[in-house]
Amino acid sequence: MIIRELPADERPQEKLVIYGTSALSNAELLAVIIRTGTNRKSAVALANEVLTCRENGIHFLTECVPEELAEIQGIGRVKACQIVAAVELGRRIATKPRDLKINVNNPEVIANLFMEKMRYYKKEFFDVVILNTKGDVISVETAAIGDLNSTIVHPREIFCKAVKKSASAVIFVYNHPSGNPKPSREDLEITKRLAKAGEVLGIRVLDHIIIGDGTFFSFKNEDLI
Repeated sequence: MIIRELPADERPQEKLVIYGTSALSNAELLAVIIRTGTNRKSAVALANEVLTCRENGIHFLTECVPEELAEIQGIGRVKACQIVAAVELGRRIATKPRDLKINVNNPEVIANLFMEKMRYYKKEFFDVVILNTKGDVISVETAAIGDLNSTIVHPREIFCKAVKKSASAVIFVYNHPSGNPKPSREDLEITKRLAKAGEVLGIRVLDHIIIGDGTFFSFKNEDLI
């Protein structure tokens, strides 16, 4: 059945307006973005095909490129770009801090700022949150990018921007592509080495947060820093 043959309150767009986004399934939300189906498939059926084309389901949309989506019959270049753009917009909204004071003493607040951005990374990223004497965030710098197995982290690169910006303190945020945020032996050693380097430079290392898939590990919470 094509969408226009459905009762008005069952069509994805009308349903969204009447009941809100929470009333729509993943396929219906994606159908709103796709807008039109084909002669043989409704937009909802096409959306279902997109969501089931990979084993990881909806998470496929967080890492796919337009060319991959365009391989699905009924999803051309325009629809593929619409989907990828919508996913990226959602990611940016989720990762952009609100106009609120960031509580650097609460690891969960910091972790939530990075979670949606880093949880899907296939490589290891080592970010440095740079703070001034008031505890305000001056900037966030990516200090190192590794491969799937390891990241080369050297105090020189890690503290370079912090020194230039006259930082008072820093918080390290690092992701584990495996999804498990439990620190490795290497993570523990690197953190100790960086904390000592910070002492020499007069820059406090307040925390080291490892991002996993929907979870995180705080060195501060575990009294490891």
